[in-house]
Amino acid sequence: MVSASWLSLLLLVALATAASAQLSSTFYSTSCPNALATIKSAVMAAVSQEPRMGASLLRLHFHDCFVQGCDASVLLAGNEQNAGPNLSLRGFNVIDNIKTQVEAICKQTVSCADILTVAARDSVVALGGPSWTVPLGRRDSTTAASSTTVANNLLPPSASLAQLISVYQSKGLSVTDMVALSGAHTIGQAHCPSYRAHIYNDTNINQSFAASLQANCPAGSGGTNVLAPLDTTTANTFDNAYFSNLLSQKGLLHSDQELFNGGSTDNTVRNFASSAAAFSSAFATAMVKMGNISPLTGTQGEVRLKCSATN
Repeated sequence: MVSASWLSLLLLVALATAASAQLSSTFYSTSCPNALATIKSAVMAAVSQEPRMGASLLRLHFHDCFVQGCDASVLLAGNEQNAGPNLSLRGFNVIDNIKTQVEAICKQTVSCADILTVAARDSVVALGGPSWTVPLGRRDSTTAASSTTVANNLLPPSASLAQLISVYQSKGLSVTDMVALSGAHTIGQAHCPSYRAHIYNDTNINQSFAASLQANCPAGSGGTNVLAPLDTTTANTFDNAYFSNLLSQKGLLHSDQELFNGGSTDNTVRNFASSAAAFSSAFATAMVKMGNISPLTGTQGEVRLKCSATN
């Protein structure tokens, strides 16, 4: 006899599979054929004006998907945005601008969740990274997640390898996916408090690298607004240099260097460091999988008129 809990698990898997199956790369081909071109143009302009924005938009997508699925809940003003891990998020104004442009050509047709997903892909491309086909058809959540939910799903920079693997696997992402997605840190910057403990307390860090960071990031406290590139080699180019840095113990965050610290992911890091093609392929695959985390489809949720507020 099949237990009730097992039946519940089968139902959840079936629902998740059905939701993903409803996503299609041609979802707006008829209803809003110029949607993708409009998003791409706006992203290219924003990244051209400020290269760091590419990383910010990619991070927005990640923080959205990992909390309660790719439903644009992170774009709702208040609650979720005010949770600790999300306080440093940027790019909301860019998404709002894109939404305004898309609404001008197709009224209440393209969801904020899809705009964010496509903008993440276009940001990577704008900085020289790979492209991939984005499945579309997500709808927007009418509720934001609580601070507790955010904290439980987004790990701090102090996370261990075991914690990283556990959280990613809970989202249906493999260890290889986790390492590949961590490669998003080949672009962007982090604030001093995020890497302070690593550069002062950890031993698995290049000492001259640590010293150079300590010059601007004081021990103890302070330096809240001090920024350092996550990839000191090619900060504004999406490439595989992040992994080469890890081989030299030059990961900016503790959680970065955990990927190459004598553990199970060392060989994957070596592979990505030696082959840009291998990293690009794995990253594209992982991004599609991440974009499929618990999407709202069909009649679920809504298509917001403004990304910052429900209808």
